[in-house]
Amino acid sequence: MRSSLDRRGFLITTGAAAAGLAVSGVPAWAAEQKGASAEAPTRGGTLNMLINPEPPVLVSIAQTTGPTLVASSKVHEGLLSYDFSLSPQPQLATAWNVSPDGLKYTFTLRQNVKWHDGKSFTSADVAFSIDLLKSVHPRGRSTFANVARVTTPSAYTAVIELSKPAPYLLKALSAGESPIVAKHLYETGDPLTNPHNNAPIGTGPYRFKSWTRGSSIEYERNPDYWAPGKPYIDSLIFKVIPDAAARSAAFETGALDLGGENPVPLTDLPRLEKLPQLTVETRGYRFLSPLAEIDFNLDHPILKDLRVRQAIAHAIDPQVVQRTVAYGYADLSPTPITPASPYHDATIHPYTIDVATAERLLDQAGYPRKADGIRFQLTHDYLPYGDLHQRCAGYVKSALARIGIAVTVRSQDLPSFLKRVYTDRQFDFTSIGVNTLFDPSVGVQRLYWSKNYRPGVPFSNAPHYSNPEVDRLLETASVEIDESKRVALYRQFQQIVNQDLPILNLIAPRMMTLANKRVRNHTVTAQGLEGNLSDVYLVKT
Repeated sequence: MRSSLDRRGFLITTGAAAAGLAVSGVPAWAAEQKGASAEAPTRGGTLNMLINPEPPVLVSIAQTTGPTLVASSKVHEGLLSYDFSLSPQPQLATAWNVSPDGLKYTFTLRQNVKWHDGKSFTSADVAFSIDLLKSVHPRGRSTFANVARVTTPSAYTAVIELSKPAPYLLKALSAGESPIVAKHLYETGDPLTNPHNNAPIGTGPYRFKSWTRGSSIEYERNPDYWAPGKPYIDSLIFKVIPDAAARSAAFETGALDLGGENPVPLTDLPRLEKLPQLTVETRGYRFLSPLAEIDFNLDHPILKDLRVRQAIAHAIDPQVVQRTVAYGYADLSPTPITPASPYHDATIHPYTIDVATAERLLDQAGYPRKADGIRFQLTHDYLPYGDLHQRCAGYVKSALARIGIAVTVRSQDLPSFLKRVYTDRQFDFTSIGVNTLFDPSVGVQRLYWSKNYRPGVPFSNAPHYSNPEVDRLLETASVEIDESKRVALYRQFQQIVNQDLPILNLIAPRMMTLANKRVRNHTVTAQGLEGNLSDVYLVKT
């Protein structure tokens, strides 16, 4: 069904209501997946889930940090959800179709849905949210770039009309990626400072109860949720545990039931997965396709020189990052489109590790070694998300010392990091992780598109990279419905950015979820723990 649109732009229709529910309240499409439970869900209890690091806000309307996506998707929902093969499934939309020319997406919306404040959900909320995402969301500017308007023929029909095709759009409507927010709560004032970003009101299975900064975020069961009987648990508590050793101990003792995106140090994982009460889940990350990279500030007086960036690339060994920093839980990815993607260019290889070449390039750039052997100094920031990027920063420091670059590693909390890199732009270069997502037009374009240089917007074009040919290739690929042509366009793009080197791409981490065996149905979609957890329940073990 999806391939029809990908190849020919034909009509896609999904009788989403026919997806139905299987016995026990588990979606039919989820029940077919490995590990989906056939037992009757039990009710009640509290699920203690790790959120690391603490999110800056709880609504992903203008944020794409992983913790914000996890927190937001329990309260706010999207038009669609996605099974493990990325086929769309109903959420706030119950049916949808795409016109033969790919320019009109018509959604039939779920009726009798209430916002947590008791107001009715309607098509006006959808139209407002799409417009808002287009203007303030880090990826929304490219995702919804071709949206000409959203019309609302009825209270339960929303029509997205495009000026050009967007072959990826039907994959971009999940709760975390494109949350639907209440028009009556966001239509006045600055959406970025709206108080409901920190005390959200949505349509989802859980309602916001409290946020104790530095400690926990508590959600409670929404008794008026549109899916009868769901959710099954009474309370969902996100726990903030910055210390890595303490996180591992919390899983051992049962203080934590669930955590995703490699919630414990990878060195602890082999030991923890042998414990009888714990289990490891590797599904639920296809929607994300994470990538670890080094972003250069191209406005920096030293790093704006390509020869300096090339020298750094010749000194940093991605295989060391893969084997030592990531303990082998990663694949090499020298391009911004990861190997799992059909658009990945496998002809591009990592820069060769060549200290002599790096030294020569730095000499040519006008930075000879001084009497103390140091050429110049740089400060390296890292994304405080898990321990991977911190470990990578430590390796970068030692690797660059070999070629006479003195690196100071700077640590900070997540809000400070985002402000420094994306708002103040007071950084030299940084070890960071991004989600390249289900399509390059959504997950990759935002990082390299000159029009997405947006100070203040996290995970946009941090390097301040601008190349007209790259812009042309990205913009053309984003509307191209012929798959073979799309592949060719993205390969040209990868070749150019590999030469320009605004970003040094390193590895595609393999993500894992750690769970207590008493937690059932936590991973039933391609979004994994970024799903709404309406199916999760607890059993006695």
